[in-house]
Amino acid sequence: MEDAKKAGAQGGTIFLARGTGAHEAKTFFGLTLESSREILMILTKDDQTDTILDTIVNSAHLDRPGAGIAFVLDVNRLIGLQHRKFIERSDKD
Repeated sequence: MEDAKKAGAQGGTIFLARGTGAHEAKTFFGLTLESSREILMILTKDDQTDTILDTIVNSAHLDRPGAGIAFVLDVNRLIGLQHRKFIERSDKD
């Protein structure tokens, strides 16, 4: 998150998560060992997206196998961040 802020993100939300994938979780004496995962959600202006995304990819080494994924979603409607007026989009977009 620190690097994303340096790249222009005003903040974000970090979710702790666990998931499943192609590889099963490792076990040790019958206990399942799961690595912690974090989901980072950042809402930003369109013109800042690529810079912030590239920074996250480089910082988290997402170009390495198994390091994680990153993706971008368009937000068409948002409620709850009244102090950030730039988030509002007109129906004309």
